[in-house]
Amino acid sequence: MLIFIIAGLLVHCVFLASIFDIYFTSPLVHGMTPQRTPLPPPAKRLVLFIADGLRADTLYELDDNGTPQAPYLRNIIEYKGSWGVSHTHVPTESRPGHVALIAGFYEDVSAVAKGWKENPVEFDSVFNESKYTWSWGSPDILPMFAKGASGDHVYTYCYTAEKEDFGAQDATKLDTWVFDHVKNFFRAARSNQTLFSKVNEEKVVLFLHLLGIDTNGHAHRPNSREYKDNIRKVDEGINDIVSMLEDFYGNDGKTAFILTSDHGMTDWGSHGAGHPSETLTPLIAWGAGVNYPQKVTFQFFEDEFLKEWKLEKWKRLDVNQGILPLDYLNNSAHFKAESMFTNAVQILEQFKIKMTQKKETTLSFLFTPFQLLSDTEQINILRKARSYIHQEKYHEAVSLCKTLISLALEGLSYYHTYDRLFLGISVVMGFVGWTSYVILLIVKTHTSLTRSTHDKASTVLLLYGFGAIGVLIAFFLLIQTCPWTYYIYCLLPVPVWYAVVKEFRVIQDLASLLLVFPLGQSIGFLVAGALGIEILVFSFFYRSTLTVGLIAFAGWPLITRLWAQAKVTTLSWTLLCLLLAMFPLMPVVGREPNISLMLSIALSTYVVNSTHSSLQHKQGLPVINQIISWTTLASSLFVPLLSPTFFFQRLLSILLSLMSPYLLLSTGYEALFPLVLSGLMFSWIYMEKEALQHYGDSLKPKLAVLNFSYTTDITQFRQLHLDDIRRSFFFVFFIVTAFFGTGNIASVNSFDPASIYCFLTVFNPFIMGSLLVWKIVIPFVLVSCAFEAVQVTTQLSSKSLFLIVLVISDLMALHFFFLVKDYGSWLDIGTSISHYVLVMVFTIFIMLLSGLAQLLTTKRIELWGRTKRHSM
Repeated sequence: MLIFIIAGLLVHCVFLASIFDIYFTSPLVHGMTPQRTPLPPPAKRLVLFIADGLRADTLYELDDNGTPQAPYLRNIIEYKGSWGVSHTHVPTESRPGHVALIAGFYEDVSAVAKGWKENPVEFDSVFNESKYTWSWGSPDILPMFAKGASGDHVYTYCYTAEKEDFGAQDATKLDTWVFDHVKNFFRAARSNQTLFSKVNEEKVVLFLHLLGIDTNGHAHRPNSREYKDNIRKVDEGINDIVSMLEDFYGNDGKTAFILTSDHGMTDWGSHGAGHPSETLTPLIAWGAGVNYPQKVTFQFFEDEFLKEWKLEKWKRLDVNQGILPLDYLNNSAHFKAESMFTNAVQILEQFKIKMTQKKETTLSFLFTPFQLLSDTEQINILRKARSYIHQEKYHEAVSLCKTLISLALEGLSYYHTYDRLFLGISVVMGFVGWTSYVILLIVKTHTSLTRSTHDKASTVLLLYGFGAIGVLIAFFLLIQTCPWTYYIYCLLPVPVWYAVVKEFRVIQDLASLLLVFPLGQSIGFLVAGALGIEILVFSFFYRSTLTVGLIAFAGWPLITRLWAQAKVTTLSWTLLCLLLAMFPLMPVVGREPNISLMLSIALSTYVVNSTHSSLQHKQGLPVINQIISWTTLASSLFVPLLSPTFFFQRLLSILLSLMSPYLLLSTGYEALFPLVLSGLMFSWIYMEKEALQHYGDSLKPKLAVLNFSYTTDITQFRQLHLDDIRRSFFFVFFIVTAFFGTGNIASVNSFDPASIYCFLTVFNPFIMGSLLVWKIVIPFVLVSCAFEAVQVTTQLSSKSLFLIVLVISDLMALHFFFLVKDYGSWLDIGTSISHYVLVMVFTIFIMLLSGLAQLLTTKRIELWGRTKRHSM
């Protein structure tokens, strides 16, 4: 069994890693010849204001008195610059948002596996191409651009992370800190000749990262007075900085100003997903090289915000984050055409390098070039575009350059995904082979089928045959100088399928059994199994699918005639199934009483109310509440071990102890979820006890006297029955329900920060993430402990359980492998990865949960001076 577990872990690690080699290798290309526009730029310097977490509608709207939220910026829109809405990319988080704004590309998909705070992929940026860049703001944003810069010309000034406190009295201090330090910097520049010379150079960037709005939005919500007051503070601060800079540079007209945001925010104070409140951010530009306001008589946008904002008379120019449109530029048609030509040549250089790389690693007779952009076609388009510019046909030149850019990007994608089909087939072959082997192992070791012995001669012949196939595959990869990971993906199916084919006698026995099995029953079983798997798969996309499954579960006793056998138990099962079925439809997000645990839940309830009341009054997080919260969390896994190991005493102790930290991490209806889920788990244990009538009354235990610590002789474990497949499916379904019952992938990505306020209010992504993970794990632990009880009650071998669950999860994983995306929004990409990864780690997760459940149910700590009580 140990060898099988190790082999299984290795195989699943390979399957898990495969999607990052197939779908998520870096598309960035290095080694291109730099391209520059020959004409001089209109501005010497850029001042970039990024108001983190600022929503477009909140900035542009008027208050009840008709007064703008940001009077100075409103004046810019009406008299000095251009404005619009910047449509951000998902995930609407700070890191990818800033990368898109400053580096000009949506975050490298390969970065999803390499880090959270800093983009770990080497990339170029506006800051790196500047002569000097000075930046002020958050330590979570600024360093990733400084570390990626070549040379020593990107300077950062950051405040400490402790200042990012959601419970602070005034989060606007994060922004006033930036404004004050910029002012001090330019005061110092007047008396420091070296610094004065630097700030007066060409190609200077000043970056002001303003985090106060985001922090206030998380703490108080975007519709709060605090959030809107912070916008006014930012407006005043920008006014001061612009005036100071114009005075410093003597109104030379060579400064360009841009205000925008990395992402917006939902009404409940979160971001990360694709809701319009998160993806619609403001964009206001003015100064050197920027168009003045353009008055229009009519303009149409689907969001219909213009009338609400009273800005329908001023032309709105919407952009996609990371792409600068020509409409914002106030320059000659010649300059725009030259800029577009330079951009086209830059992307074409990337295409050429990508094509050369792929051609060098592919056999010449197997290489298929991108037909739409041959060498001749490239030369013709470039020559024609340059001719248009010389003839002053600038519009035609821009149009032709856009065509070339489109073709080059399509070609880049073609060569980037060149090996995808080949690798995908190899991984699928491994998937199918592994799942087939596990099914054969279940049939061979846990059923009453004849276990045939192997024919030695046939085994040796198979070994040599599959060995020869492996050598041929390795030689084919070697002569193409493929990466070492390709060898793993392509060679893995060889030993897996050898193990399958070697069991051809078991396959014969299984085929013989299926032939004599009633056709209708076989079809019904297959249809039920396929439907069950599809319900699990669909639940990852549509939580309401779990509702359908739970309603079907409610009717299970009627089909199996358990209703007549135990009416009270089946009635409670049905009612609890229907009650639990309500949660996926809601919005995302013993014998002796244990008085101490009940007091713990009451205390947790008090701490939640007390903490949120204190934060509402801007008094911060009370230290005593923080101590109680962390103590409750730390003791939640220890307290159950003090209770007796009788079934219901221990299960009730686990429920009550885990409910306390869950309450501390809850903000709404989800606090009731563990209660309903646990009630259903208790009913499930009773139902499975009643279902044992099919195997004789000797197996039906009395739950009142069952003890988790009682060691069952492994010889008592029975062979598998069809009901055990149903039990394993129930377990997988309840585990999925435990995750999606109150949330989904997007809710994990954009969780409500208020859920961790009882523990901390200072921004710390790792502690916050750990607390969120523990909140998610608690329902899993409850389900696992209940299934531990079901396993002991039904005398079901843990090995056979593990194998059945493995087959179910691998069939789900194969579904999600085909659904993985590397295109579309980041939400689509991230969700597809998350689904696949969740199911792939399911096996490892189940093993860990099983170990934790066994610890919580079977172990007991005897305190000093406590009298031991032995079970009867």
